[in-house]
Amino acid sequence: MAYDASNLPDVSGLTVGIIGGTGDQGRGLAYRFARAGQTVLIGSRSAERAAQSAEEIAALPGVPAGAVVSGAGNEEVARRSDVVVIAVPWDGHAATVGALAEPLAGKIVVDCVNPLGFDKQGPYALTVEEGSAVQQAAALLPDSRVCAAFNHVSAPLLADPEVERIELDVLICTEERELVDIVGALAARIPGMRGIYAGRLRNAHQVEALTANLIAINKRYKAHAGIRVTDL
Repeated sequence: MAYDASNLPDVSGLTVGIIGGTGDQGRGLAYRFARAGQTVLIGSRSAERAAQSAEEIAALPGVPAGAVVSGAGNEEVARRSDVVVIAVPWDGHAATVGALAEPLAGKIVVDCVNPLGFDKQGPYALTVEEGSAVQQAAALLPDSRVCAAFNHVSAPLLADPEVERIELDVLICTEERELVDIVGALAARIPGMRGIYAGRLRNAHQVEALTANLIAINKRYKAHAGIRVTDL
């Protein structure tokens, strides 16, 4: 079945929370969703820092007047959001996610964390006991609806107000097919993006690890490379 954006559900009324919303990736995603008119909550361990980041994002070019962008502590954001994006550094992933199991119960959780290490030869994929970052999240969040997505989106492109369209596909790994449409619809709120089903959670390791290759591509070609799937 070919990709058909006309079949995607209306997600414009959903509140999107970003745990790690003060970091580069989280802040960039928050900005793009805010530009699309989505209600966005920025989460941080510091509620004050989250509120400051939200205020800065709301004032950026392209964000419509009256856009709802606010900040709070991670737990409050988890409780108030319909969809929660996990965009924290890998070394704090387990502790942050595990602490939010109760407020994230019943919520859609989108994990975009890439477990990477860096040495003199560059980036490389780390071994994760559960198999991948998103599988670790799923183990820590048994009552949440978990998927991997937005792993390959360039933070500099997300943050650049002059970039109108970001031409790439968001690979979505999940056990729930319904989440593909919901998260795919959120991806489509960012002009140029498509959400593409890429298999179950057990296939997420390759998706996360591929980020190391993209970093190498970016370094070699001075680019902000993404992924586009052909024949869809």
